[in-house]
Amino acid sequence: MDLNSDLGEGFGVWRLGDDDALLTIVTSANVACGFHAGDPSTMRRVSNLAHERGVRVGAQVSYRDLAGFGRRRIDVDVAELTDELRYQIGALAAFGPVGYVKPHGALYNVAAVEPGHASAVVAAASASGLPVLCQPGSVLYRLAGDAGLRVVAEGFVDRGYRPDGRLVSRAEPGALVTDVDAVAARAVRMAVDGEVEAVDGTVVAMPVESLCVHGDTPGAVAMATAVRDALLAAGVSVLPFA
Repeated sequence: MDLNSDLGEGFGVWRLGDDDALLTIVTSANVACGFHAGDPSTMRRVSNLAHERGVRVGAQVSYRDLAGFGRRRIDVDVAELTDELRYQIGALAAFGPVGYVKPHGALYNVAAVEPGHASAVVAAASASGLPVLCQPGSVLYRLAGDAGLRVVAEGFVDRGYRPDGRLVSRAEPGALVTDVDAVAARAVRMAVDGEVEAVDGTVVAMPVESLCVHGDTPGAVAMATAVRDALLAAGVSVLPFA
């Protein structure tokens, strides 16, 4: 099982999360590419450290929304969005190899259900022949597979799920799971049984190859450590996705 986290989400003198610590735990790093967070120096530092530690680097692409941390939907033209996503991938590639693409925030959620913006992610990833990390069963998952891309199904150990398998909005109760033991148990259940319990108690199929611990979640380092330890204790190898 791959273990990923959103990293490099500082900007200038502002820092968010403990990138250095998380890079000793995770196997894949979703590095912010400057549109929702991140800047060239942060991208370089995180990319270099990840490569030194054998952590795969992915481009975490977003709507152009620094003020909103990429968590607001932007109704941008598909062609323009494609260009912006390719630009972000290219920016990160200036600092070393990029192994995959993962949408961030609002773009992740929109691309899960809307073919237009999902197709922009697919086009940007296709231009570099990169795998796409996304929710299983989503529109993006289907379109990326149809385009012949490697698609990596992802589960969130620290986010609440709706009965339909989509994430609970951050504006609603149950959006975040912050109890470390609960997060670790959810990780093992997704890795071993391929399922997760939704906020209403419904059991949702969640066959995944990668698990995400958000770098900006309170206690992210403790969570990631607990998740890795729990997976290993359950007999699950923690490695970058094939």
